[in-house]
Amino acid sequence: MKRALTDLAIFGGPEAFLNTLYVGRPTVGDRERFFARLEWALNNNWLTNGGPLVREFEDRVADLAGVRHCVATCNATVALQLVLRASDVSGEVVMPSMTFAATAHAASWLGLEPVFCDVDPETGLADPEHLASLVTPRTGAIIGVHLWGRPAPVEALEKIAAENQVKLFFDAAHALGCTAGGRPVGGFGNAEVFSFHATKAVTSFEGGAIVTDDGLLADRVRAMHNFGIAPDKLVSDVGTNGKMSECAAAMGLTSLDAFAETRVHNRLNHALYSDELRDVRGVSVHAFDPGEQNNYQYVIISVDSAATGIDRDQLQAVLRAEKVVAQPYFSPGCHQMQPYRTEPPLRLENTEQLSDRVLALPTGPAVSSEDIRRVCDIIRLAATSGELINAQWDQRTRNGS
Repeated sequence: MKRALTDLAIFGGPEAFLNTLYVGRPTVGDRERFFARLEWALNNNWLTNGGPLVREFEDRVADLAGVRHCVATCNATVALQLVLRASDVSGEVVMPSMTFAATAHAASWLGLEPVFCDVDPETGLADPEHLASLVTPRTGAIIGVHLWGRPAPVEALEKIAAENQVKLFFDAAHALGCTAGGRPVGGFGNAEVFSFHATKAVTSFEGGAIVTDDGLLADRVRAMHNFGIAPDKLVSDVGTNGKMSECAAAMGLTSLDAFAETRVHNRLNHALYSDELRDVRGVSVHAFDPGEQNNYQYVIISVDSAATGIDRDQLQAVLRAEKVVAQPYFSPGCHQMQPYRTEPPLRLENTEQLSDRVLALPTGPAVSSEDIRRVCDIIRLAATSGELINAQWDQRTRNGS
């Protein structure tokens, strides 16, 4: 247990962990099941091009999302690009700045212009009032983001989209198995996009999926993700190669098999972090609506430097020295990134303040209760000794060390 500043690794103490803790360590599931599926694919010489494993994966994801159609893809960024292209979106796409860069990149890569709205200062979700003010005749679509698995304000965004007759999509990369208003994430707007990247609660190594109840959109996306080839084998659209392989689907199915257990483990981890840090002044754990389902794949804390004496980046450095790799998800906001900076600079006050404070902590099946208690001991010591830590750093800087 870390009790004094000299116990901290950043000041010469022993590292708290032998093996590094990471945010988003893959949830592999039963390796024997994975290898059996892979062996089946190899034995049947069907490795890609919409094989049986991909179709099974699509069916299971569609069922989990409560929709009729799912098209699995090689990753979620391509999935976003496909759904925008298949929907003939042009002009501007309004989205929150508090998201991963891929949300904006997917639109920008297609020649669309991302327009960034501010967020609710507590949840980090799109502020519907500000978003609505940005919708103009140039707007082709709105992208809502279910941040950290917490659903976006879907009803408000659906109303805005309907009133302005623009398409509405959701970046649901974090939100597989989550609900909004008791309904599964996946069936909102015109379509939603999931991610099955290695860091997600369900992984297919790399992967994504478009889910929708719009059969015509699903058919067009399915053709476009396979070079534009329609079911009659004729090229019907300008397409790309965005297919998921059988190997990726084998991993996705195996990870889906473990999803219920993973969610329980994540929920218990989140509860333990919340309990351990409840009385730490200046550190708060991002809460989820207890009336909704969540996958709890993210544990997000907010660091108030005025209360702790150290800021988020300093706490991150303290943790990293102990071999705890926490991540500032998402900092900076997209509007502050080099490709999207403007002159004069766009100011989104809530996004900027929140993105400067948040930090994702390690969780998932690979993280134990004892791991969490040790991480929280470090955070507790750092947060209650912020001024002393700053003084130590200042002294080391003056001494040139």
